[in-house]
Amino acid sequence: MENNLLPFLPMLYVAWSDAILDGPELEALSQKMQDQTWLSPPDKQVLAHWMDPDRPPAPGQMQLWLKTIRESAAELDEAPRQSLAELGVQIASIGLTNGERCLSPESCVALEQVEEALGIVSAEAVQSLIADEVRPLRPLLEREAPSFNIDAMQAILDRDNPDVKNGTRTILTEQIFAQRDFESLHDHREATLAWSRHLADHGLGSLAYPESVGGKDDMGAYLAVMEMIAHHDMSLLIKFGVQFGLFGGSIALLGTDPHHQKYLRDTGTLALPGCFAMTELGHGSNVRDLETVAVYDKVTQEFVIHTPSEQARKEYIGNSAAHGQMATVFAQLDIEGERYGINAFLVPIRDKENTVLPGVRIQDNGHKLGLNGVDNGRLWFEHVRIPRENMLNRFADVTPDGEYVSDIAGESKRFFTMIGTLVGGRVGIGLSANSAAKNGLTIAIRYANRRRQFGPPGEMETLLIDYQTHQKRLMPLLANAYALDFGLKYLTERYVNRTEADSREVETLAAGLKSYSTWNATRTLQEGREACGGMGYMVRNRFAALKADSEIFTTFEGDNTVLMQLVAKGRLTDFKKQFEDSAAWGMVKFVAKQATRSILEHNPVSVRRTDPDHLRDSQWHLELFHHREEAMVVAVSQRLRSLIRQGMSSDKAVVEVQNDLVAMAHGWVEFVILQQFLKGVDEMEQSAEKEILAKLAQLFALSHIEKNAAWYLEHGDLSGAKSIAVRREAEALAKELSGQALYLVDAFGIRDETLAAPIGLRG
Repeated sequence: MENNLLPFLPMLYVAWSDAILDGPELEALSQKMQDQTWLSPPDKQVLAHWMDPDRPPAPGQMQLWLKTIRESAAELDEAPRQSLAELGVQIASIGLTNGERCLSPESCVALEQVEEALGIVSAEAVQSLIADEVRPLRPLLEREAPSFNIDAMQAILDRDNPDVKNGTRTILTEQIFAQRDFESLHDHREATLAWSRHLADHGLGSLAYPESVGGKDDMGAYLAVMEMIAHHDMSLLIKFGVQFGLFGGSIALLGTDPHHQKYLRDTGTLALPGCFAMTELGHGSNVRDLETVAVYDKVTQEFVIHTPSEQARKEYIGNSAAHGQMATVFAQLDIEGERYGINAFLVPIRDKENTVLPGVRIQDNGHKLGLNGVDNGRLWFEHVRIPRENMLNRFADVTPDGEYVSDIAGESKRFFTMIGTLVGGRVGIGLSANSAAKNGLTIAIRYANRRRQFGPPGEMETLLIDYQTHQKRLMPLLANAYALDFGLKYLTERYVNRTEADSREVETLAAGLKSYSTWNATRTLQEGREACGGMGYMVRNRFAALKADSEIFTTFEGDNTVLMQLVAKGRLTDFKKQFEDSAAWGMVKFVAKQATRSILEHNPVSVRRTDPDHLRDSQWHLELFHHREEAMVVAVSQRLRSLIRQGMSSDKAVVEVQNDLVAMAHGWVEFVILQQFLKGVDEMEQSAEKEILAKLAQLFALSHIEKNAAWYLEHGDLSGAKSIAVRREAEALAKELSGQALYLVDAFGIRDETLAAPIGLRG
């Protein structure tokens, strides 16, 4: 190191060592250093590089600085002075003779002013720097060795499509994907489009399409790519999903071979940018009552697409404001005044030169809370004519002379069959939301393993991860992320291998897990941000983008509350099917079964048992979750029956019990998640990975029993003492897992280049 820079060394180390300064403060301190007239331009350039808030020094560089300071301090003939500036001058003056100083008195005064700008207690900082017992700075404090093999754990999480996931991780570390700020909405959108093209160039956009059009016919691989993209950038995730999943997926799943051959190859390479125009301003989640109309003209053999009112405009349509050239438009089919329900049509909206076509009006939605790399817009159609062949006709068609034909007789069944094929978007959003949660957990847990705060007088301050409150807020969320990984993998497998017979069940499962995962991600990112204090609020540490971009996940691909009502409806339908022979007698038998079970469960020994072996018993957890879900189904069914018998219409009765329906749906989803987590763990060979996954499953279960303690107390499943014991056992588990949390987030496999949060890098 140049001798002129040595006086700054103690200040540089202290400024970076424990993240005590934010970006603006570092920039102000850097400017103070640049104002030193005795420094040469090359020296100033080096200092500017060392003080760049976007490029913190590597751990090895910090170690070298600390070593230089300590070794130099040991050579001093006099005791180090009580300021960082004076210590720096002393270090720089080693080797000079006759008491010479490396700086003039005027320069020393200027250096003291730089230290004043640092704003710390200098005497304590000097003492800490030269004390042998002060730990060398590490990227993270790894006090415990991992109790499991991190690579083996990542392999468990990557068990579906590991090669695709690792390949996508590698692509996302290429320079084109480097995280950066955008000066304008246009720049952000163009960068997102370029990223999408780059992924398409690698063949990732067409993975789910038939091999005959350049694809791999592998929906599982496509969903794995979505899961990985979510670790990098949510705008890219949604742009990718709209283009290749919604637009391309609608052609692949609702169209037939002529559509595939004509459009899918260009869709998969992004030669044909498209959008998915379903949502309307006045209808939102109510797809069956969309107003956009497609009138068949049998004279010209064309469909006439029209927006009949302002409420019928297509709203928040991704890829439409700037880039889309074609839209899959969902509209009411009209043939000579007769309506035939919702069908899908391919409607060109721009030409190859990106000029908006006649009869089409497009308006930019502009800036949003997040996802500003996606060009959302509004669409209106003024009697736009398209060929008859542009109807996506897998489930229904219109003959040239205007006859509506379909192998599915009922309109309702036809509608749900069509919509059910598009449930993959919910699967992808559920997986992606859990990736966002994993990002937040990785940042927060790594920061908690390097950040110290408070402690006994005269001793080293306490790491955040060692505080019980920190363990309580982060460890159950870490358990959630692992549990959801198993639940979502189960959903993915069911979706990829679905049949017509189980499609409605898969749709219910997708609605529930999408809702649960996205709500969990929103909560996790908020807790993670708070757990990182002010550093979590800095844009460069990624929480701002993660929160803003993922929050809409709770709304699109179906509003979560609406989807949970769909889940509840599915559960009630399943419940009814159990007793089709005699609903009343079936209800009696079911309630009797519950009563018998309650007698067995509510004996004084069982309800009051509080030993750790029992409290950590996974079979007890699963039974308790299942009992709660079943009991809520019975209670809601009884309420609905009572209201209807009193003369209330079924629609009004459902509205009257909506809160109970949503609570029931939550109970079922939590049961499914725990069931699949335990099933996955049980099927593993005995290993260290299995042991810690079992603990995560126990924490997931106990934290949710604690969350729902009021219900269990009301229904006699827990005593007051046992409820307290559940809470304490959950805290004990959180403490046990906190020592391994660093390695559990490492197993998520998020590369530093992709995470790009300075406080959360592995280093």
